[in-house]
Order: sequence, then C-alpha cells, then structure tokens
Amino acid sequence: MSYLLFLDESGHDHRTMPYEVRGGIALHISKLWPFIQSVQRLELASFGTPLHQFRTELKGCKLLDKDRFKWAQQGPQMAEEERRKHCRGFLTKGLEKKPPTRSEFTAYGQASLEMATGIFELLSQHGANLFATMIQRGVTKPNTFEAKDFLRKDQVFLFERFFYFLEQEQQYGLLVMDEVEKTEDRRFVKRLEAYFRKTEPGRYRSTWIVPTPLFVSSDMTYPIQAADLAIYCVNWGFRLPSRGMNAETRPEIADNYGRWLAQLQFEGKGNRDGVSFNSYGIVFVSDPYESRNL
Repeated sequence: MSYLLFLDESGHDHRTMPYEVRGGIALHISKLWPFIQSVQRLELASFGTPLHQFRTELKGCKLLDKDRFKWAQQGPQMAEEERRKHCRGFLTKGLEKKPPTRSEFTAYGQASLEMATGIFELLSQHGANLFATMIQRGVTKPNTFEAKDFLRKDQVFLFERFFYFLEQEQQYGLLVMDEVEKTEDRRFVKRLEAYFRKTEPGRYRSTWIVPTPLFVSSDMTYPIQAADLAIYCVNWGFRLPSRGMNAETRPEIADNYGRWLAQLQFEGKGNRDGVSFNSYGIVFVSDPYESRNL
C-alpha cells in the first residue's frame, strides 16, 4: 500500500502572492476514491453542478478570491436549493457573457466559501497530511550550475518531510504533480531524479519515495485541486514570526482556515546526522540558495 502526494505551486508568477510555495496533500491509496467521491458530492451540494462543465475548477484563487467573501456577505445565508439555482444562473451567464444578478453573485460567493470549508473537512476526515515549503517571493537564482541542475533547498526539505512521514507509516510514496509546461516539467524531473540518484540523502530517501513523478491535469484531478486550495491558504494565512515571516496576510483566510492548516500539517520525528528532532510539514526557508558564494 502507498500514499500519494498531490503537489502544486502557489505564487510562482511573483506577482500578487506574498510567498512562493510548493506543496500539497498526501492521501493513502485506500482513501483516494472515497475522497474524490465526497468532493464530487460536495461540489453538487454547493454549486448545484460540476464546475468543469462551465470551464472552471476548484482552485484556491477562485474559491477564496476577495470578491467571493464580499459577494457572500451581500445578503443572508440562502437556503440550499435557492443557492444552487442561483449558482447555475451565475455560471450560465458567465459562458453567455451576461452580467449576473445580485442574488446570483451572493449565491456563488456563499457556495465558494462552503466548498472551501468542506474540502478542508473532507481532507481531515480522510486522514490527509499537508506538506509545504515556503520561500520569499522573488528570490534571485545565482548563476551557478548547482542552481541550474540541482533541487533548491526548500524542495529538498519538502521531500525530506514526506520521507519522514512515510518512514513513520512504513508505506511507499508516489508523487503526483500538476502538469504546467512540458519543458519546465522536464527540467524539474531531471533535477528531482539527480537528487534521488546522485546524492546520499536522496538515495536513502528513495527507499520509501518513488523518485519519478506522475503528471496529471489539475482540472481533471480533484486531489490536485484540493492541494491547490491548501497551499493557497498556506501562502495567505500561515506565518512563523520567529522565522522572519512578516509578509501580509489575508485575515479572512488566516482566521477561517488557519486552524485547518495547523491540524492537517504533518507532525513527527526527523533525523539528521544522527540527531532526532521534531519535524513539521510546513517549512519556511529564508534563502533556498544559502550556500551560494555571494
């Protein structure tokens, strides 16, 4: 039996997000299909229709956009059937390039927030574990072959924490990634395989982690969409002040979803150079190229 780590990115366009985050959620293979079915039921209960039929998906930036909170608060909480009816109207008008009504905006905002909260509840119910590494936005990559050909430190930490989890569970782990752009995906796989084949820690960690990732399309993969939501919330709502994380937060995300992040992140024991320490699934790395010559 094995765990699948569904991975995505947040903030890599270096535009609006406070940090650059890579990470995702690990689900046991036995929980995967029940989780997917539960998300599908939640989607129908929230919106009244599968979103992919309207060319959209359950991404964090869409479910928890600032406008969704504003729309949701425009009126009282709608009855479920009324909300679903207005959501279908909102989505249909989106395809038709027509302006939705105020009630349709309100319904869609309320459905989006209900969906986001419901996904976190389902992740908890299905025993998911959250892993994420965060770095400062816009970190400059040095012009060295190491920076080009090897994994950054934050990426190494991500797989290190996943390894600690698998070692604790005595289970194998598969990496499932959102395919973005084939050329860049190939570069990442090359660096990933170099780490697991050419470094001593990587070879050791490949005893539990299968070092060749599977690539899927996020709009067809609910666990990838759930991972996207989770790391979007990490980006806007998780901070470690003692580590110098002082970027702005969105209080509506930190207040409503911060507790879910704390609950879902992996907590266990790690071991480095013979020293045991407490290990956590969310890691902040101030400089992923720290060993470079400045």
